[in-house]
Amino acid sequence: MSTFTQIYYHVVFSTKNRERALLANRRDDLFRYIWGILKNKDCHLYRISGVEDHLHILTEIHPTIALATLVKDIKISTSSWIKQNHVFPGFDHWQEGYGGFTVSHSDKDAVIEYIKRQEEHHKMVSFQDELREFLVKHGITFDEKYLV
Repeated sequence: MSTFTQIYYHVVFSTKNRERALLANRRDDLFRYIWGILKNKDCHLYRISGVEDHLHILTEIHPTIALATLVKDIKISTSSWIKQNHVFPGFDHWQEGYGGFTVSHSDKDAVIEYIKRQEEHHKMVSFQDELREFLVKHGITFDEKYLV
C-alpha cells in the first residue's frame, strides 16, 4: 500500500532580535530561494510572504520530513545564501525557534489569503501580537518573555 498524507503547516519565524533587515527590494528573491529548498525536499509551497522582520510559509510537507528539520534546513541555507550574496546587509541571523501551526484542508485558502496580505496586516498589528494570537488560537502554552 502507498502512503497518503496531507500535512499542511503554516510556519512563522523572525529575524534575530526582530531586526527589520528583510528589505522589500530583495524579499522576492528570498521567497524564490525558499521555494527551491521546499521543492528539493518534495514539499509543496502554497504561499510565502513576510515583512522586514519575519516570514510566513504555508507548505505541505513530505511525510518523511520532520518539521523541525525542514525549518532548520531553510534557516541554515537561507542564512548562508543571504550572507554570501549580500542580499540583506542588516541581516545577522534568524531567531531561535519558530511557530509551526497545522492547517486543515478546509482552512488552506483562508491561510493563503492571510499570508498574501502580510504587508497590509502589519501596518496595524505587530509581529508579537500576531504570534500571541496564533499561540492562543492553537491552545499553545507560552511564556511572554519569548515574544519580546
